[in-house]
Amino acid sequence: MSANVSYEDAAADIEYFTGIQVSCSSQQRLVHRQNFELPTQEDTVEELSVDGGNIRVRTTEGEISAWLGYKAISLHHLGTVGTSFQENQVVIDWVNEQPLASTLTCIGDGHDGIWNIINQLAPDVQRREVLDWFHLIENLHKVGGSQKRLKQAQALLWKGQVEATKALLADCKGKQAQNFCRYLDKHCDRIINYEYHQAEQICSIGSGSVESAVKQVDRRTKISGAQWKRENVPQVLAHRCAYLNGLLSV
Repeated sequence: MSANVSYEDAAADIEYFTGIQVSCSSQQRLVHRQNFELPTQEDTVEELSVDGGNIRVRTTEGEISAWLGYKAISLHHLGTVGTSFQENQVVIDWVNEQPLASTLTCIGDGHDGIWNIINQLAPDVQRREVLDWFHLIENLHKVGGSQKRLKQAQALLWKGQVEATKALLADCKGKQAQNFCRYLDKHCDRIINYEYHQAEQICSIGSGSVESAVKQVDRRTKISGAQWKRENVPQVLAHRCAYLNGLLSV
């Protein structure tokens, strides 16, 4: 219960349902005594996506609390999520210990931190790297200007035509257009023919799986007023993941 709600609410719920009192401090101690290992899969991992979230961490008394980042990886078809706090190697090692498909689809948005992790998942020749379609189009619309041109650019990108898209935007002198063209250059190898890959059901084109997983993690870690001791964060995340992965079922 404390993987899903605050220790205080869990204490009240347990007493209501069972008549047994287990204080919130006792529940916290029980949680931190457990070893919540990330699961090893029997089935082959074909797709995954990577994203990040933030968790509110306590600071020295009198200072404003800090929001620090964690990383999450979702193994798509297996419905499994793993997290790591300020230590990416945890989730990197976890993925690399799984049975991985000969072609492993890895999906992420445009942030360098995401691709720094993906670059360490499986050998280069084994990865199919895909820039999240929705993130790509979100950045396209930041260019602004002619709606007709933006629609034409979106149609070209849907087919993975990066150079044609850059040519279409060549006359745009605005900073946003120039930034977007640099963004296309940076991720050109990750911009696939989305239309073909979706029509043939080759792989996913979006990282919605991990974005949903982050929201599910945050439902526990970002409850009203929640602040966590930095040294407790990895266990709090592991506890929540164990719950989401169905490892706490009786």
